[in-house]
Amino acid sequence: MSRQLIEPPQTTGEAAQSTREGAPSGEVRRATGSVHPADLVTLLAAALGALALSWIVCAVVAPWSGPLGFVTLGYVAFLGLYAALVAMDGDRQLVVDRLMAAAVYGLAGVLLTALVVVVVYALWQGRTALSHGNFYTEDMSLAGPLEPLTVGGVLHAALGTLVMMAISLSITIPLGLVCALFLSETRGPFTRFVRAVVEAMTALPSVVAGLFVYAGIITLQSLAGRGEMSGLAASIALSVMMLPIVIRAADVVLRLVPGNLKEAAAALGSPAWRIGWRVVLPTARSGLMTAIILGAARGVGETSPVLLTAGYTTGFNVDPLDGPMVSLPLLTFTLTKSSEPNYIARGFGSASVLMLLVLVLFALARVLGGRQAGDLSSWGRRRRAAASRADARRFAARDTAAQRGGPVAPGRGRGIPKPALSRSTPQPPPDQPTPDQPTPDQPTPDQPGVSQP
Repeated sequence: MSRQLIEPPQTTGEAAQSTREGAPSGEVRRATGSVHPADLVTLLAAALGALALSWIVCAVVAPWSGPLGFVTLGYVAFLGLYAALVAMDGDRQLVVDRLMAAAVYGLAGVLLTALVVVVVYALWQGRTALSHGNFYTEDMSLAGPLEPLTVGGVLHAALGTLVMMAISLSITIPLGLVCALFLSETRGPFTRFVRAVVEAMTALPSVVAGLFVYAGIITLQSLAGRGEMSGLAASIALSVMMLPIVIRAADVVLRLVPGNLKEAAAALGSPAWRIGWRVVLPTARSGLMTAIILGAARGVGETSPVLLTAGYTTGFNVDPLDGPMVSLPLLTFTLTKSSEPNYIARGFGSASVLMLLVLVLFALARVLGGRQAGDLSSWGRRRRAAASRADARRFAARDTAAQRGGPVAPGRGRGIPKPALSRSTPQPPPDQPTPDQPTPDQPTPDQPGVSQP
């Protein structure tokens, strides 16, 4: 009989102690995150075999031109060879597990490679414009197609992008969060109708949003004698594009808030609007910030709504109510269409500035709103400490007044409530004795001469 059958079973504490001391425990766990040398050899063999097979097919059997076919064929061949090699030593479950892991990691690597290629290509093409200081401090009013790169810049487009996004976010964030809170907290036919409209607007083309604002705002202004394009019209068009993204993402996040938190707040007597403002939104703060970032990412790179509603200008204009205004995506689109090398370099340089600006804004938004529920900032901690000191002073003043017999100063609604009088027991007036207390002229049972029943 084996040793495992003779020895008595260990308790949890004994098993943990034996594991810490180095002795073998009763249960051997399988290490899922470890990488064995045999796995690396299998991956390398499958990769080399796929590379050789792709080269033979693309260069000898069926000569294809372009890297897309070579990469696609090599990826498919790698998955097939890897599954075949794993099947030699493992069962079906192991083959499926390794194959899915290779597919997921491979697709993630392809997407990461595409992102790196886009960023590096934009920086490389705009390196000649990015090396000049005037590119960040001037506009394009004096820079023609034949002007050198020492003249002109993208400061007017960067300011236009910031102004448009500030107005768009000021419109989108309140409306989006309120609508998402309405969809997550209410039920009924109107809620289903609003959700259907939001889902339909998610796939709305950007040019349709621009045409909607152009027909609804600019055309009506032209009938009134003010038909010029403006940055405000572009901001409204961007808000139309960003609003369904924010609502859908925020609705999903708000549904993840535990119901017992809302029930506890309702049990304490909080109204519905205070539960949503003080409980639901702070709990889902990190997810709501992600929803806002997704909406801003959709609006910051749009070109056609800005072109239809804000127009194009080469000079400074930070007034969203007067005159055309340009953004960095529209400037990039306009400059890269030119055949002049300097204009093309400025276009890729403006694209690089746009990526840097978006990175800074998103990092700032994540730092400011990415804290978990209950994790207060330094200003929030100081405010909470000041409120606690004020409550302590108010409670001390109330206790002092109660000891002296004077009136208690009213608080801010956070003090201990007074005990309510029962309606079933009538309270006698202050000058009338209760039935249990004898009157002054009535002898008590303890007095002499009074017989007790």
